[in-house]
Formats: sequence, structure tokens, C-alpha cells
Amino acid sequence: MSKIVIVEKEKCNPEGCGGYLCARVSPSNRAGKEAFYEDKDGKIGVNEELVSDIDRIAVNKCPFRALKLINLPEQLTEKPVHRYSKNGFALFRLPVPIFGKVVGIMGRNGIGKSTAVKILAGVLPANLGDTESEEKPEVQALIEHFKGNEAQGYFEKLRDKKITLSYKPQQVEQLAKAYEGTVGDLLKKINEKDEKEFERILKEVQIDHLLDRDIKVLSGGELQRVAIAATVIKNANVLFFDEPTSYLDIKQRMRNANFLQSLADDETAVMIIDHDMIVLDYMSELVHLLYGRENAYGIVSQPKATKAGINVYLDGYLKEENVRFRDNKIHFPKHAVEQRDVMDSKLAEWPAITKTLGSFTLTAEPGVIHKHDVIGILGENGIGKTTFVKELAQMQGETSRGALKVSYKPQYLEETEGYDAEELVGSFLSDAMKYETQLVKPLNLASLYEKKLSELSGGQLQRVIIARCLSADADIFLLDEPSAYLDVEQRLLMSKIIREMMEAKGKACLVVDHDLLFIDYLSEKLIVFEGEPGKTGVAKGPFSMQEGMNKFLDDLGITFRRDEENNRPRANKLASVKDREQKESGKLYYAS
Repeated sequence: MSKIVIVEKEKCNPEGCGGYLCARVSPSNRAGKEAFYEDKDGKIGVNEELVSDIDRIAVNKCPFRALKLINLPEQLTEKPVHRYSKNGFALFRLPVPIFGKVVGIMGRNGIGKSTAVKILAGVLPANLGDTESEEKPEVQALIEHFKGNEAQGYFEKLRDKKITLSYKPQQVEQLAKAYEGTVGDLLKKINEKDEKEFERILKEVQIDHLLDRDIKVLSGGELQRVAIAATVIKNANVLFFDEPTSYLDIKQRMRNANFLQSLADDETAVMIIDHDMIVLDYMSELVHLLYGRENAYGIVSQPKATKAGINVYLDGYLKEENVRFRDNKIHFPKHAVEQRDVMDSKLAEWPAITKTLGSFTLTAEPGVIHKHDVIGILGENGIGKTTFVKELAQMQGETSRGALKVSYKPQYLEETEGYDAEELVGSFLSDAMKYETQLVKPLNLASLYEKKLSELSGGQLQRVIIARCLSADADIFLLDEPSAYLDVEQRLLMSKIIREMMEAKGKACLVVDHDLLFIDYLSEKLIVFEGEPGKTGVAKGPFSMQEGMNKFLDDLGITFRRDEENNRPRANKLASVKDREQKESGKLYYAS
């Protein structure tokens, strides 16, 4: 395949364009070929083998942007492993689980990571690009397709029943919809371990106290841990985890990373998709990179050692395959540890805070916010971060132009002020449109204008809500968990956008998040929460990044170094030489 044509059927509107405008103007159609045609569903269909480069004229004429003509990399000669429809998303190649190792998968949203894992886990039958046939290919067809590479061996073991699979899906919230009863009832029903091992696993993922809890009242983090346990208590030797860190705080992420890493042995393979680069780096030995074009096609790279693979991903260039999949390199600035030479003028301040909610008490020291501040907020779940941010949202004060104004993005997106699920994105973002270069273009928002808020994916809705928050006429911007649902690149892009907007506008932003890489890339100061989840929370700071991270990491018992190539933060292995050295010196963060 040299090119593919993607048709976004939901955008195609033949009546709106006067009746298949693309077919009427297509040079191939005018030459007598049926490259563009009326499909069975009344939308446009495309015969890719009849389309040539000059048919970009037809693609570009579509007023609804329903068509994409994409040239594939020259070295890509094989057919897809899977295609969702004749003119739909195509996945090329597959990652391969390896016994004794944790293999990571990283890449943008909409590029086939979950599709690849579902095929390997037996959840989605691969069609090898044949979208017309009613019959799904047998395992033998996959063995033939992958003849000569590692995937052949994997599917041969699957055919010979030497592999037993267990899969944790991405959307753990579906658990609460799919099952009735208590956590204990669910887990005991599917458990295949002996009682001692069953109890050990529940304790490892910290859900042994939840067994009598109705599954429908669990938080996102509790559901995630239940889903991880449900995957591990099966007698499987190949385990798949799709985004096991979402909803978890950093302490839970590192604990689970150690647990998932411990599952890989000579008889067990573990494969993990995740957008938390620090955690994926920490727990995996090899990574596959996925590159391509969102919602169009994805290509799986050869496996790489984790450190090298992540650095290649940040660099944006696959040397062995001679593919540049991003125009810019991502490098982590050193400004995060530097203090401004001259402290900017004070923008706002908060008094000492004491807030009691049932059996939980939040206290916070008085604090000051200055112009251009970008302040990260770190702490465990259930320790009062969201309560603190909501208190700050009520801040009162005076600025040179009058009363202090605060713009707030809540943790749960549907709680956004003015949110109406049936409103069009274009209307919802009316104030953001004036930030064409700062928000609309980099976040690719214009393509969403005609959609209702209810039609957006989690990542799309997150970008829209953040854009609305940042475009408000405000002095202080409060963002609660803005990295949720965003992929690695979107998180780093969002960090850059937030920093640049605060710098340009002379405003300040406070950000609650659990992704330490995101916080590191974004922040210049930190507020750190201490206490006991569900009982007490104490907010301290703002500190400098150095002091704040040392304080936070000391509680976690982990240390961070810097990668010599791009300056990204990397967690040291527990009890490693580097870990011991940094703990002895008291420099848990930013050590060279």
C-alpha cells in the first residue's frame, strides 16, 4: 500500500455539498475511473487503488473535511494487520510480548495502541485488512502474515494453547456498569489462584479493605485497582494492561509499577500501554513506539530498550526505519529549578485555611501568588487537593484593573460552569476563538467546532474544557488534573501552552496533577500536600521546585535523576547505586 484514503463518515454530508462534490471534481473519476462513489450507506466511498495524488483536489474540496488522502512511508510494503472499515483506520504490524519482561507501548491517542493489544489479547479478531469478508481469519492466517518475525512465534504458541491470556481494558469505569454486587463477589467469581495468593494480590493492590463495598460506589482509582487485581488473579501467562495508572495518584502508581514489574518471570510476559512516561520508563525493559496519523493509520516500531526508545520518541525520528514522525524534538528545560532574578509583583494571596468536610479536615498555610507563576500541586488522592483548589476559586482581592478574577477547570469535566452536553463546541469556545495561535491551532480545536460536547472523546473534551478555562478573562487559572485523557505529546504540548500564556498575559496558574513528568515540564513552584488520605490534609508551600520535590519524594521514598540526552526526569530503581547515593546526599531530585 502506498497510500490510504480515510473517510470520516459522520462528517460526510452529500446534501450539504450539492451531491458528492468530491466525486464530481475528482480527476480520476473524470478519467472514467470510479475512485469516488456513492457507498451503500449513502455516504462517499473510495477505491484506494484507483486514487492518485492529483485526487487531493477532490479531498481538499470537501467542505466538511470528511476525507484524508495519506501517503504511507515508502518502506511500508505489507498489508494492514487490521482495518476497521474499507476507508477506516488501519493498523500495521504488532508489538510482541516477551516472557520474563515488561514490554511497554507508547504513542499518541487514536493511533492503534489499544487495537494492537486487543488483537494480541484475543479481544478483537484481526481481519488483515479485509473488511468485506464475513469470516474472520484463523490464527494460522496470522502466523502466515507474520512469517519470519517474532509475532509468528507468539501466534504459534497461542494456536498450540501454550499461552493463556488476561486483559485489563482501558475504560475501568465500565466495571461499575457491567457488574452488580460487591467487589468480593466479583473477584471470588473469577479467581483462579489459591486463597493465600488471592489474599496477597488483593493486599498488593490495596483493595483488601474494599471486598464488602458495592462496586457501583467505587472511585475511579478504586475501580482501577480492582481491574488490575481481576487481571492478575487469573491463571494466565501473558498479561495485558491498558493504561493501568489512570485515576491513581503518584504513590499508587509507583506501588503498582513495582507490583506489575514483579509479575514478569521466565513463564510470564507482561505488556503495558501507558501515557505516564516516568512510570512506563520505570517498569518496562523494552518499548514499542507507535507512529502514524491520528484516526487514520498506525505503525508499530521494532522493540527498543526503554531508555533509548523513549529518547527516540522525544526526538521524533526513527533512524532504523528512516521515519520522522514529528517535526520538533522535545527537550526538558532547566528553568524549572531556577528562580527568577527579580520577583514579579504580587497578584493574589490566600489566608490560612481550615476546612472540615465530615471526618476530613484540610489545613493550609497562607500563600502568595505572583504574576507569571505556574505552581504545581502534588499529593495523594483523598488528601484535599481538589478541596483546596475550590477554596482558592473563591479568592477575593484587588488588582490594578479591579476585583480579582478566577477561572477554574474542575477535575470532573461535566462539572464545568456552563457545561451543556448538547451545545456545539464552536459555541462553547466562543471566547477561545480569539486565541487562534495560542489555543485553537495547537490543540486542533477547529475540527471539533461542529460536534456536540456529548460527542467528544475524553481527550477531546479535556482539550476543549482547558481551552475555555484559559481563554477566560481572569487573573488566576486553576486546573484540576488537566493531563487526564491526554496522551504523552498532548500533555507536553499543554504544559508549553499554559506556561507561554501565563508569561504573555502576566497571569498565574495553579495545576493539580499526578503525572510528575507533566508537573516537571510545567511548573516553576510547588505546593505539597501531607497528611492521611480521607482524614487530614495539610497544604504547604509554594516552594521552589528543588525544595518542593525533595519534600514530596522523601515521603514517597524514591529519587529522580536527569537523562543526559534531553534532561527528562527518570525515577531511579529502588536501592540502586544512584538511588542510595541521592538519598545519602539528601538530593532526591534534579541530581546530575
